[in-house]
Amino acid sequence: MAIEAALDLLACPRCGAGLARADGALRCASGHSYDLARQGYVNLLGGSEPGNADTAAMLAARARVHATGLFAPVADEVRSRLTGRPTVLEVGSGSGYYLAHALGDDGRAGIALDVSRAAARLAARLDPRIAAVVADVWQPLPVRDACLDAVLCVFAPRNLREFARVLRPDGRLVVATPRPEHLAGLRDRHGLLRVPVDKAEQLAVAASEFFEVQATTNLLWRRERDANEAADLIAMGPNAFHRLPTDVEPGPVTVAVTVQTFTPLSSRAAR
Repeated sequence: MAIEAALDLLACPRCGAGLARADGALRCASGHSYDLARQGYVNLLGGSEPGNADTAAMLAARARVHATGLFAPVADEVRSRLTGRPTVLEVGSGSGYYLAHALGDDGRAGIALDVSRAAARLAARLDPRIAAVVADVWQPLPVRDACLDAVLCVFAPRNLREFARVLRPDGRLVVATPRPEHLAGLRDRHGLLRVPVDKAEQLAVAASEFFEVQATTNLLWRRERDANEAADLIAMGPNAFHRLPTDVEPGPVTVAVTVQTFTPLSSRAAR
């Protein structure tokens, strides 16, 4: 999906007006302008990239992990939740792996939004249906009101108020969060960051101002990983910003994920 095809969904991050293509940039009626990168993405961040943005090295490690199929069951579950949703925004999208999988083969369109320019470069070339945008999920999203059929959030920050704003009344929010036993083998062997207990339950409570839970599925499986694959699992996530172990051992790794689907409270009011 070229950036041009997403223009009816995107909004100026400074004034909220619509955006139009003008030479090599996107501009709004107020004159705010945003250059289109030659790699095919648009930067609507409006400032410098934060220190916790995914690096090229993190994204490369994640791509190698995804290529092994370790997280394919998560991608399949997400895809099943988004069937028939024509427009999908993934926040904290990274390379766009989950978004591209969710779009399936039926011509749907997606926006990959991430605070990392390196991530946007990857997403822009992953799938022609994806418009890659650099933006901060904690700021007002550069997306028009009530224009999206779905928002997808996999292991990423959640701005629930903004998700509710950009979704149509009959839209869907699909969120995947790790459970405490997620990557337990690696965490135990290498002292990695822990996953909070009851993360999914806490999300349901936090979301209750804007959404109601429609469905919840817990996924769990265990796979053997060699030393290189185990090292990539550590290097692809937030542990990369801390101390990466120098000697990573092979061994079993547990993947434990909760996938929740939420519907806007506005859809219930409309009924």
